[in-house]
Amino acid sequence: MAIPVLSRRSAVRGSAVAALGAVAGYLTARTRIPAKAGSAANAYGPAPGTGGRLLVPLDRVPRGGGIVLGEDKVVLTRPTGDEVHAFSAVCTHQGCTVATVAEGTIRCPCHGSRFDAETGQVVNGPATQPLPTVAVTVRSGEVFTS
Repeated sequence: MAIPVLSRRSAVRGSAVAALGAVAGYLTARTRIPAKAGSAANAYGPAPGTGGRLLVPLDRVPRGGGIVLGEDKVVLTRPTGDEVHAFSAVCTHQGCTVATVAEGTIRCPCHGSRFDAETGQVVNGPATQPLPTVAVTVRSGEVFTS
């Protein structure tokens, strides 16, 4: 049984088809709008937790720490007193939900990214973008979205 020889024309044609498919796939993925925030690989989409609704009582957010609200895709941190910072809980690396707030950082369990608990800035990669902020207000001992 003879092995068929690949001609230069076949190689060029195959390369062109592969390149065209790659470009089409990139353009399709780049312009796609995710069904819900955080479902895209890089967490593109609207910031979660908007609408002026109650998130949690303030006493559920520990001083010097924070809490991840998975259902709202929001992480709340509380450096002191009644001051509360809020960020998207969707890691900017590949869209995983962050899991914990400890030692002044918000931590993603998927690839080890860490973000500053007061600013959302990247402390340790592989993420290169900070966590987007989410507007919240504290009223009568409760944390609300703004």
